[in-house]
Amino acid sequence: MSADDVTEEYLNAAISIARQSGVLVQEAFHKEKLIETKQSFADLVTQTDEAVENLIHSFFMDKFPEHKFIGEETVAKGEKCELTDAPTWIIDPVDGTTNFVHRIPEVCISIGLTINKEMEVGVIYLPMLDRMYTTRKGHGAFCNGEKLSVQKAESLNTSIVIVESGSDRNQDVIKRKMENTRKIVTNSRGIRSYGSAAFNLCRVAEGCAEAYIEYSLHIWDIAAGALLVREAGGIAIDPEGGDLDLRSRRILCASTEKIALELSQILDHLQFERD
Repeated sequence: MSADDVTEEYLNAAISIARQSGVLVQEAFHKEKLIETKQSFADLVTQTDEAVENLIHSFFMDKFPEHKFIGEETVAKGEKCELTDAPTWIIDPVDGTTNFVHRIPEVCISIGLTINKEMEVGVIYLPMLDRMYTTRKGHGAFCNGEKLSVQKAESLNTSIVIVESGSDRNQDVIKRKMENTRKIVTNSRGIRSYGSAAFNLCRVAEGCAEAYIEYSLHIWDIAAGALLVREAGGIAIDPEGGDLDLRSRRILCASTEKIALELSQILDHLQFERD
């Protein structure tokens, strides 16, 4: 089996378990939820997050026992976030948990695969909207089988930029993020916020926004979506302009390098402890 056939097998496996996991999200979406908090009152987890992650973890460990696994909820319980050269599945079982709790349908199951620390496969599924975003390195980006392409705006001032407040409630962090938002509003056509990092990346990949910037997220928020943006013709980099580090807890993606650099130059760049 060629390397290309192998990654196609991985993609098909990710699509399959994403759909299976989506049933759990659909069944729980309109029900009352047992909610717990992690780092702050805005950092939520539900039984569905844990159930979906357990299902995905069991699926991959059974199908590919030699592979590694990084999941949001297992890391939250003390598992190390260790990215090696081994094939590694990186999972956000319910990206947009606050949306899920408040019955807002932009809720994603995000599944990324790295090999030799490079992103190779990405699947982002929105079960409440039945939107399946898929990508494989070198093979393009798709939503429900339709090829995606970023929107090539001329400059930042003709661009829509996606920004998020995040769940960190440290007052200095909030102040700096709000000042960044003011700068973005001043220099762009407008801002949007969808409450899910994975879906934000999908929005850029499908040409509904020209850029997305966020600080204090995690590797599982961006592993699948960053590849989706790149395969749709955009770029995903560190907010200061260097290469994207999946564990640095920050990302800047854009439809063009020009827009990314314009955005980078006006921002106050926040640093956080690495994943």
